[in-house]
Amino acid sequence: MNLEQVVNLQREYFYSGETKTLDFRLKNLQKLKDILINFEDNILMALAKDLGKSNFEAYATELSMAYEEIKLAMDNLEEWMEPIAEKTPLMSMPGKSYTLFEPMGVTLIISPWNYPFLLAIDPLIGAIAAGNTVILKTSRKSKHTSNLIREIINANFDPNYIFVVDNNEVSHDELLSYNYDHIFYTGGAEVGKKIMVAASKNLSKVTLELGGKSPAIVEKDANIGLAARSIAWGNTVNAGQTCVSPDYILVHASIKDRFVRELENALLEFYGSDPISSPDYASIINKDHLDKLIGLLEGQNIICGGDYDNNNLRLGPTIVDGVDFENKLMDEEIFGPIFPIITYTNLNEVLYKVKTLPKPLAFYLFTENDRTKEKVMYNMEFGNGMVNDTLMMVSNPYLQFGGVGYSGQGGYHGYYGFKNFSNQKSIMEANSDFEMKMKYPPYKDGALNILKKLK
Repeated sequence: MNLEQVVNLQREYFYSGETKTLDFRLKNLQKLKDILINFEDNILMALAKDLGKSNFEAYATELSMAYEEIKLAMDNLEEWMEPIAEKTPLMSMPGKSYTLFEPMGVTLIISPWNYPFLLAIDPLIGAIAAGNTVILKTSRKSKHTSNLIREIINANFDPNYIFVVDNNEVSHDELLSYNYDHIFYTGGAEVGKKIMVAASKNLSKVTLELGGKSPAIVEKDANIGLAARSIAWGNTVNAGQTCVSPDYILVHASIKDRFVRELENALLEFYGSDPISSPDYASIINKDHLDKLIGLLEGQNIICGGDYDNNNLRLGPTIVDGVDFENKLMDEEIFGPIFPIITYTNLNEVLYKVKTLPKPLAFYLFTENDRTKEKVMYNMEFGNGMVNDTLMMVSNPYLQFGGVGYSGQGGYHGYYGFKNFSNQKSIMEANSDFEMKMKYPPYKDGALNILKKLK
């Protein structure tokens, strides 16, 4: 079957109504879980081949989160599908109002290479829970994981329901030439713009999970050791190739030297004196991306790291001091284990500067001051925030994950994934035993006064 046939057959299958039942959705969520369990070792092996991930990191950051999402959906799906009672205005009484969530229809999910398993399966879980059919496009760059996903999904699901395209047979242009009810994309902003243009031709709903330069602020009253360890970990998980990695670090001048020492100590503790040989340290996705990162380090004030291995595609964690907002490290998302240090003395000034930049996907703050927490979390614009740690908010399936502005639009995870892949349908039922005749013309004298009293 070619892709056009798959799209048409999925639409026919969706019209049959089979995907809408609770039993069907639960059965296929369980089926997906069983498949993942059966192929767990293969998945870990593929992630090691694509990104050099240790089994622990791969399981913790990809498989375990998928299992948690499936469990949450299965435990709560019946409740999520129930009508939500809403209030009805006096003018429409007696009557009742409620909200229903119905599936969007034929959905397209485009997943990236940096978390090639989780970021394909996680939105798939939301789409199944919401009752949709799915066409899944994985990344060519993470070929081992992509090939495995295509193999296990297409062998176990009817293509009329879920189908993974062959990256060698379907181009991006062809993929976007068909009519989908919802396009869910994770990746870079420039491709995101093209997807919005393509979706506009059919007025398809679009969810964009992008990225951007996520700052980490270390205030003078922070627990410096904790901040250093959290940031060291947050920007070396997956070798920094994480859309919510702390992309640059804003450190109060009074604690900068101590923070840098603690950061160096944390990296040494995590990966030893030769991090590019550590079995717990991931690799860069390909030579082109490694070369780009190396190019960003040229001419920089490197105070720790900077070593790399072309053969094994590894770049050691690298701390760069003396960075300002004009530095080339600040031009775009780094997506690698580089730690630019920007020093500040006035928090308000640096917050204003960050406000002028594109809205980030994540925002990290390290402080013990409640007023500072409130000031930053309430007044800065970002998709996801965290105080006194990094990354962990993404692992919470009870929180919506998503961006704003340049970092994306729409969100998912848990209940929010179910909502995102659903159309929120508003319904009001009138009582046929009572008719508000006052609303019909010709309008009688005094009708307006009666209407005004209802306000």
